Amino acid sequence: MWTEIEKHISQVTNNQFQILQKKSVSGGCINEGYAVSDYDKIYFVKLNQASQIAMFQAEALGLQQIFDTRTIRVPKPLCSGIAENSCYLVLEWLEMVRGNAKSWEMMGRKLAAMHKVSNKKGFGWYTNNTIGSTPQVNTLTTDWVEFYTQYRIKFQLRRGKSKSGRFPQTEELLTAIPELLAGHKPKPSLVHGDLWGGNAGFTVEREPVIFDPAIYYGDREVDIAMTELFGGFPPEFYRGYNEVFPLDSGYELRKNLYNLYHVVNHFNLFGGNYESQVNQMISQLLR
Repeated sequence: MWTEIEKHISQVTNNQFQILQKKSVSGGCINEGYAVSDYDKIYFVKLNQASQIAMFQAEALGLQQIFDTRTIRVPKPLCSGIAENSCYLVLEWLEMVRGNAKSWEMMGRKLAAMHKVSNKKGFGWYTNNTIGSTPQVNTLTTDWVEFYTQYRIKFQLRRGKSKSGRFPQTEELLTAIPELLAGHKPKPSLVHGDLWGGNAGFTVEREPVIFDPAIYYGDREVDIAMTELFGGFPPEFYRGYNEVFPLDSGYELRKNLYNLYHVVNHFNLFGGNYESQVNQMISQLLR
């Protein structure tokens, strides 16, 4: 397997590459991750079962699309493929460090610049991808309420029910979403789609980096909401963001609806106590 990956890296970089050092690193909770090096160049390799190749291909497309905006840094994708029983994705290696106040403010500014990238065809993306390992449907839709209802909340709750989740207020919630989003007319923004603290960091030069995207064109508030879901980013991030692209009024009311998508997805991925959290969030939204 590793010989095939060496050959592919050599081919796309037009430089002979041989793995002389391989170190296991975090690849998230879905994939295995390795830093591979020939003592000169180093790359990040993600591995999963061969059947998951479409997930890596979509991730590479998403990273490349963000990279091409020249707004915020992402690890540049090099190649992907199947070797033996595994699929792989090779990315640029970026050494990461903790951010400081200035770098977090710059993170907010750069994300705001990315969110200004729009799409005339509507909400969604030109292909489906994944959120974690859950399929994410990105059918292009001109109406945000329809897109978010059908392809985010309804899709995840139906998937949850197929996994024995019990969400008794589902239909009531789906009926209420147009009212919860009434008067809010966002433009399609290029969003990361899975922007929590584990998918953001800084290079040794303190340059902001985002990675592991689940991109699509959506309401930019979905990214900001998720930054608050698992502890929140520091105040400097939000200050930098709002200086470039101030949030619309009513965000505080919408953010729980947007974060519901991720909590249902966590139930679908991990089960456990997320079922009760989903139902608590739905009840709060329906008050």
